[in-house]
Amino acid sequence: MPSKVHNQQLFKPRRRLLRNTATLEERILWNYLKNSQRGYKFRRQESIGSYIVDFFCPKYNLVIELDGSQHLDNKEYDFERDNYLKSQGCIILRFWNNDIHKNLEGVLSKIDEILQTSLLRF
Repeated sequence: MPSKVHNQQLFKPRRRLLRNTATLEERILWNYLKNSQRGYKFRRQESIGSYIVDFFCPKYNLVIELDGSQHLDNKEYDFERDNYLKSQGCIILRFWNNDIHKNLEGVLSKIDEILQTSLLRF
């Protein structure tokens, strides 16, 4: 099994590309997560095993994924990916891109709620 450092280097070009070509919804949410604005450090396009997640809070192993319509056709892949991430101790929050436009405050509230709940576990 490749080490975390090996995966970080292996996926570095792909992560950089994903950051540079972020969706509108990823850019909007990142504006609220970057620079520890919510009180927690987040990284974007982070490698975990052989997967790259949209946003990751390393302190609490919180993964945030923004899903577009392509995820309707990728349910099996998402299921396998989520199972792997959970096996690594990750908490996974998935939001539809539409949620960023129609209910951003609800998305941010859910993230804050999970982080506060996680804080109690650590």
